[in-house]
Amino acid sequence: MAKITAALIKELRDATGAGMMDVKKALTEAEGDVARAKEIIRAKGIQAAGKREGRKAQEGLIASTIADTADGQVAYAVELNSETDFVAKTPQFVEFGDEVVADVAKADAKTTEDVLKAASKSGTVNETIEEAGALFHEHVKLGQFARVAGPHVEIYAHHKSVELPPSIVAVIATDDAGASIAHEVALQISAMSPKWLRREDVPADVVETETRVATEKSQAEGKPEKIIPRIVEGRLNAFFKETVLLEQEYVKDTSKTIGDLFKAAGAQAVGFARLEVGKGDE
Repeated sequence: MAKITAALIKELRDATGAGMMDVKKALTEAEGDVARAKEIIRAKGIQAAGKREGRKAQEGLIASTIADTADGQVAYAVELNSETDFVAKTPQFVEFGDEVVADVAKADAKTTEDVLKAASKSGTVNETIEEAGALFHEHVKLGQFARVAGPHVEIYAHHKSVELPPSIVAVIATDDAGASIAHEVALQISAMSPKWLRREDVPADVVETETRVATEKSQAEGKPEKIIPRIVEGRLNAFFKETVLLEQEYVKDTSKTIGDLFKAAGAQAVGFARLEVGKGDE
């Protein structure tokens, strides 16, 4: 049996907010496998509501832009982190973000590595970021990056307060017919944090995990064995409704889904992205 170390206990407590004894029991049952222990805690319904995932959030901004191409449009969104919001909200840091995303768009970067290698007035974006650290006297680094392309692309940049730069950027790519609803869908993405566009996009291992957790939770609740498959199916559908964009309820009219909006417009969704400052490690 794997040794249950203090480091493992701390990792699981930080991730779930569960109590010390619950964490130890879950790790023991999972033989030290943290991922499995998280499933056990979820299945037993003992994960704390005050989960501490957000406490590692860094400050900074999300810079974004749209470029027109021969095939349509491409949106680029780049997270740039600073240590404090005092630096993040300065005009100089906002200008720094605008310069970086402009260099990224010019290079048509497709990966984080492409972003760092993109040409800039300092040589590369990586060198620009290093210079920014010296300028602002804080650790400055590249966070998340997204590139979304399609016939039509829409960006919604959310400011958590008037004095701060955008901390959430939502991007949606649609066909031409989707332009009429793209803004509303971008607002939905910003507010509801979907993870996948369609149910088919959810990785098989994620579906397997959710199925296992739902089954074990139903068993722990003492549900009759013969109805557990139906309960599991219902819980899986609830999971998809929460995490899949086209299956989410439209926040402005919960009688409709986002899929219904696209159907009514005779439109198709192509892809999306959502970036939030400090959330890249979740």
